[in-house]
Amino acid sequence: MKIAVVGTGYVGLVTGTCFAETGNQVVCIDVNEEKVKQLQNGKIPIYEPGLDVLFNRNTEEGRLKFTTDLASGIEGAEAIFLALPTPPDEDGSADLKYILQVAQQLGKILSQYAVVIDKSTVPVGTAEKVRAAIAEHAKVDFDVVSNPEFLREGVAVEDFMKPDRVVIGTSSERAKKVMEHLYAPLVRQGNPIIFMDERSAEMTKYAANAFLAMKITFMNEIANLCEKTGANVDQIRRGIGTDSRIGKRFLFAGIGYGGSCFPKDVQALAKTSKDHQYDFQLLNAVMRVNQQQKKKLLKPLFDYFKGELEGKTIAVWGLAFKPYTDDIREAPALENIRELLKAGAQITAYDPEAMENTKKVFPEVTYCHTAYAALDDADALMIFTEWPQFRTPDFEKLSALLKNKVIFDGRNLYEPHTMKELGFSYYSIGREMVEITDQS
Repeated sequence: MKIAVVGTGYVGLVTGTCFAETGNQVVCIDVNEEKVKQLQNGKIPIYEPGLDVLFNRNTEEGRLKFTTDLASGIEGAEAIFLALPTPPDEDGSADLKYILQVAQQLGKILSQYAVVIDKSTVPVGTAEKVRAAIAEHAKVDFDVVSNPEFLREGVAVEDFMKPDRVVIGTSSERAKKVMEHLYAPLVRQGNPIIFMDERSAEMTKYAANAFLAMKITFMNEIANLCEKTGANVDQIRRGIGTDSRIGKRFLFAGIGYGGSCFPKDVQALAKTSKDHQYDFQLLNAVMRVNQQQKKKLLKPLFDYFKGELEGKTIAVWGLAFKPYTDDIREAPALENIRELLKAGAQITAYDPEAMENTKKVFPEVTYCHTAYAALDDADALMIFTEWPQFRTPDFEKLSALLKNKVIFDGRNLYEPHTMKELGFSYYSIGREMVEITDQS
């Protein structure tokens, strides 16, 4: 099958590459000439584990191509995916201007039947708007389908090639057959393709992300209560995660969620609720709690230094919103760095993948080539991302490099009793605070 993918961000590039891997002829289209030139030269502009292997194989074998020309890119395509950004407006609603602009252009240049597929996360009713925008100028038959993505950054290739389920919103039997054919190689183990109406498919994506954001936030609230009652959130996580009704995933307490999906999608669903005169109180609470949680470690840090951070050097491990990505959108690290700089602190930082992106936001931060280099002569260590290389560090080396044996851990990487034995003051989320008063 010939496929066109409009947009080469995380979703578009993974979608195009993975469909090429299943034998399709794929053209990815983007208005960014520099990005397209990079892709044509074999350079991937994002970090996503495993993507490079598929990308290189399919570009070398001629199944994956890139262009800035929409008309030539969609020529002969049976399926046209719209994987365009839907950034939040000031009121939290998803901005559809990029999708609708492309839809209008498609109406003018479609020369044969095609299925136009909304892959971007879009509000309920978008498929109808896209259909109307294309129909304004279209001279051939077409269908518009909602096919939301459920890709997790860091494991996006695996998620695409082995999906838990594929959700497709369409009322057209012709489009249904195209989509079944397209996804058949990815669901051979029996995972379902779930067909529904377009509006329900659009709502499904928002409902899934909002539920997961709520689950994370609930555990963070439990963690905050644990700190007041003397309970341990890790033990509670194990106690409730074995309940099949609850499940083990998304129960880790920390300093809140970030990234390109959860914050944006929760805001957009809340805005949809408001537009329909429904007060979605739970979502509003999730957003409020998550914003507070991101800065959870600032109070114990300020307390440790008696409110005076002027001239202090704080080492930061982790800048990305999660491990295995270079994405810093809505990352808790950024909010904390902003507050630390405002208080007069110096920042030395290390992240395996996200430093180049962070430099664009905070050029004044000192970026280090290793995690240990960031610790040299620092007054304290703060951990914001649970990269695996941070989990079992050389604590003797940490002790020798840091001025004070103190760690503020936003991802609960270490056990409090271990840190106490090692002589570190250790502040984490929802567990015992370890305060070593004499560090001589």
